[in-house]
Amino acid sequence: MKGIAHFATGAALATFFPAVVQAGAEGSLIPVLGAIGGILPDTLDFRFARYFEVYDLEIDPGPEPDAAAMAEALAEAMRRAYTSGRDQAVMVHSVRLGVDLWRSYTLSFDSEAGEVRVHVGPLVNTGGVIYPGSEPEVGAEARCEVGVPLESTYSEAYEVAGFSGPSFRFAREEERLAVHFLDWHRRWSHSLVVAAGLGLLCSLLWGPWAGIVAGLGAAAHILEDQLGHMGSNLFWPFTRGRVPGLGLLHSGDVLPNFLTVWTSVVLILFNLDRFSARPWLPYPGFLLGALGLPWGLSGLFGLWHRFASREKIDKAALREGDLVADTEHPTS
Repeated sequence: MKGIAHFATGAALATFFPAVVQAGAEGSLIPVLGAIGGILPDTLDFRFARYFEVYDLEIDPGPEPDAAAMAEALAEAMRRAYTSGRDQAVMVHSVRLGVDLWRSYTLSFDSEAGEVRVHVGPLVNTGGVIYPGSEPEVGAEARCEVGVPLESTYSEAYEVAGFSGPSFRFAREEERLAVHFLDWHRRWSHSLVVAAGLGLLCSLLWGPWAGIVAGLGAAAHILEDQLGHMGSNLFWPFTRGRVPGLGLLHSGDVLPNFLTVWTSVVLILFNLDRFSARPWLPYPGFLLGALGLPWGLSGLFGLWHRFASREKIDKAALREGDLVADTEHPTS
């Protein structure tokens, strides 16, 4: 989920408590603590934790990326982590060519083939718009066999085309080499234990309701992130690794973020009205229309998109089958 979705979720949760709504009506900022708690885990990571990360290797592709050299450097770091048993933290930088010009490239870790791949792509602007015809003519793709069994814990491919490149931690775990993406992210900051500690701290400073809404906001952020792929270290400091997510969505998916913000706004309006001196919203009808309609339409759109995508895959497979058949049994 994006920051605005977490912020809205925390604010909505705060409005479920009549005492908090009443305090807000009297000028207290306690309801805002829910929203602040909602964005705090990512704020700690992106504004604090990432700058304390120490890398064993930094790969700077330069203005003319060499796919083969990049692939070999990554593979060598992976072999070193596997043979030595010492984790290797690696940062791969983006390729900035101008104020609004980047050379895109893709990194991928093929677990089945046991190799790392680098594909140098076209020029793009900051918005990701491709400049046609800007792909390199030679040396655009390279593959390098790592020689050890791999396990990619987040994704098989990473596209680099913006301000900051990705970082990885290569760690030997039993007989496999795990590839961890953004190892500084969703660690101690995304712990339910830390969320409880935040609630306790706010309770001591501003009272029990402040602690409840701040702790709930942070906990909601962490649980929303578990719907994705990366997961979080839910019980730090008692656990060390991230618990894998459910893999239901990606943090940048437009529809889940929109629905989360929309639902949060609807619930805020609903709660503010029902705890007011003169409620006027028709509760069943309001919730049915404001929540049921967009969620229902989104569900239908999702089914249609899945069906359309499957149909395209089936047609592509059919065409490929026809080509194979023509190759094996050419007509005279």
